[in-house]
Amino acid sequence: MPRLSEVLAQFDALWPPERAEQWDAVGTVCGDPDATVTRVLIAVDPVQDVVDEALRLGADLILTHHPLYLRGTTTVSAGTFKGRVVHTLIKHDIALHVAHTNADSADPGVSDALAGALDLRVVRPLVPDLSDPAGRRGLGRVCELDRPATLRDFAARAAHRLPATAQGIRVAGDPDSVVRTVAVSGGSGDSLFDHVRAAGVDVFLTADLRHHPVSEATQHSPLALVDAAHWATEWPWCELAATQLDEISDRHGWDLRVHVSKTVTDPWSSHHSSGAPN
Repeated sequence: MPRLSEVLAQFDALWPPERAEQWDAVGTVCGDPDATVTRVLIAVDPVQDVVDEALRLGADLILTHHPLYLRGTTTVSAGTFKGRVVHTLIKHDIALHVAHTNADSADPGVSDALAGALDLRVVRPLVPDLSDPAGRRGLGRVCELDRPATLRDFAARAAHRLPATAQGIRVAGDPDSVVRTVAVSGGSGDSLFDHVRAAGVDVFLTADLRHHPVSEATQHSPLALVDAAHWATEWPWCELAATQLDEISDRHGWDLRVHVSKTVTDPWSSHHSSGAPN
């Protein structure tokens, strides 16, 4: 069985921390480098429910996409919910590692996993990483459908293929318009509208779209928008990361047991609507 330091070295090779955005907080939150790792749990959010799932599984390491402390802290008191997470992890010898924006821009990365879940063919990054001579790394992905579909059918595909959430799928655009090309970005994507318009795609699928950017985008061009839950657009990466870690484990003869969290950590719990306006 590998030591934690050996597994973390492989994580850093997959998702180099220097490729994270400057504002981000990636890397190892807690864990003994010399501890043995036998079982890994991969999840989107480092919340208590995920830590409790790791305890039930007997996991030694949790890999999450979202940071625990994005903006720093002055306390890890168990009286706070994040402090309770830290106390539980350390008490039970469970390490926590974060791959966030360095996993977003990776090849393959979060948006590749999202495209794969939707059965889209990736053409190129939406916002290329200029340090990548191969032109494969970067934020978001520009994709193609195998065959044209209506916006209505494409949105139904997203609702069927992505994990179910209370929000479901929201759509802006003519439901009968034809979709051939799609830009996708896991997580919050309304800062990428200029890049999406420059890509000339028919639809942009992302999460956390806000009223004013969407209103302006729909007035600016016929670009259609599909808004899914943040957690749902990033969860497919957990399965991708599990496959990558399984391959590493097999190559090194580690015999790691790798699990993808089934805990729904999307914060929205219900959705009520009287129906779409006429």
